[in-house]
Amino acid sequence: MGKDGVAGLETPNMEAGLVSGVDDHGVAVKIRNTGRRLPDFLQTVNLKYVKLGYHYLITHLLTLLLIPLMLTVALEVGRMGSNDIWQLWEHLQFNLVSVLICSALLVFGMTVYIMSRPWPVYLVDYACYKPSNDRKVMYPTFMEHSKLCGKFDDKSLAFQKKILERSGLGEETYLPPALHEIPANPSIATARDEAEEVMFGALDELFEKTGVKPKDVGILIVNCSLFNPTPSLSAMIVNKYKMRGNIKSYNLGGMGCSAGVISIDLAKDILQLQRNAYAVVVSTENITQNWYFGNDRSMLIPNCLFRMGAAAVLLSNKRTDKRRAKYQLVNTVRTHKGADDSCYQCIYQEQDARGNLGVSLSKDLMAIAGDALKTNITILGPLVLPLSEQLLFFAVLAARRLFNLKMKPYIPDFTLAFDHFCIHAGGRAVIDELEKNLHLSAEHVEASRMTLHRFGNTSSSSIWYELAYMESKGRMKKGNKIWQIAFGSGFKCNSAVWQAMRTLQPPIRGPWTDCIDMYPVKVPEILTF
Repeated sequence: MGKDGVAGLETPNMEAGLVSGVDDHGVAVKIRNTGRRLPDFLQTVNLKYVKLGYHYLITHLLTLLLIPLMLTVALEVGRMGSNDIWQLWEHLQFNLVSVLICSALLVFGMTVYIMSRPWPVYLVDYACYKPSNDRKVMYPTFMEHSKLCGKFDDKSLAFQKKILERSGLGEETYLPPALHEIPANPSIATARDEAEEVMFGALDELFEKTGVKPKDVGILIVNCSLFNPTPSLSAMIVNKYKMRGNIKSYNLGGMGCSAGVISIDLAKDILQLQRNAYAVVVSTENITQNWYFGNDRSMLIPNCLFRMGAAAVLLSNKRTDKRRAKYQLVNTVRTHKGADDSCYQCIYQEQDARGNLGVSLSKDLMAIAGDALKTNITILGPLVLPLSEQLLFFAVLAARRLFNLKMKPYIPDFTLAFDHFCIHAGGRAVIDELEKNLHLSAEHVEASRMTLHRFGNTSSSSIWYELAYMESKGRMKKGNKIWQIAFGSGFKCNSAVWQAMRTLQPPIRGPWTDCIDMYPVKVPEILTF
């Protein structure tokens, strides 16, 4: 993204020049005097601790100010004699009306505050669908099927191979049965079969884990961008599980990979109006009917990245679910850049010159994603960042704008606000750019990289596979905050912030159960096959 980068922030250039290393044959290279000094590590470390101390000072400033005040009051009360206490009591008796009025106002204010607070939304549990082993697609198999279908020319086959080698996907991702056939069989019937398999698979596990009956669910939201049959996918679920007749059901289509967060936000709004209710959110994408059989390179990329998957999430606003819930929803922030034509058209479903339907990706996609992220975190930052980071950000901004100082924009340290990051596994480039521009560590983006490697881009459900990865690693502690962030067509960037209600043990059943010990794995820059 160049200087703009994700969030529109400048990225410092790395200093060039190695002082030691090895050659291609593993032979040590003699150190050459470059005339440059090593960085002053002591000064760098000291600066790190100065910033950390500043952060703690600002965070606990109110407490530090209240402690001397409370000590002073305690000392003054300790010095008071019986006569002083009696005089204070007589003074309050003569001002009984004032005391009663103040007390009434205090009670009224507290009541208004409590009644106006948003109704808490709890994530009781969720389930991610894991297809059977016969759905797996190896790289050689993928290329062989692409060649045998007879739809791609040699250049398109070579291009797909190149994308696969650099995609960051492993060889255990899944494709639906219709695309394993030769020739492929992408019909509406097989697309329905895929939708039923992934959605019902995730829902069966969710109802089993939570003990909630389908008839207890009052709100159902399903999001699938490219497959929207009649009756809808939400109606398909209602019919399968014989849900109640007054259920509020919604089917979100055409909203891209960030629709999972949109569904969560919609469920949150409805749960503010409907008390003591359960809401189920199902996020998926359909691969069967949206495979591209043409030679337009901008439309071939989704074939190499998208894979089958789904997630089902149970939300509740019942006070009784607080103790068993895994997470509480803290914030949702939605950003839409569709008013700009280039943003609107950067991910576009259309037909190529030969009438083949596909989704084209613009070459400006990463820059557009960066601009959308900039807008999103500008709104999200003040809601989640500690005061210390906000003061630094606005101080640097003021220096740049008011005094015209040539300073680099200050990149807030989001690791002070979040313990875990679920970055949509849309592709290796997306994860790389967010890691670099938000100054995240390899561990912060580990869940995203491993999800992309193991399951591929499962669209709106990918952020749930990532959350499941962290739980399977035993990393989720009580009070931890999680940032889920996803990008989608339109163009949209959406965020959801959760807080862990308790320390979570690795789940007995989940998409990572049988393979978590093998991760993380080293993902090569280019995987040759």
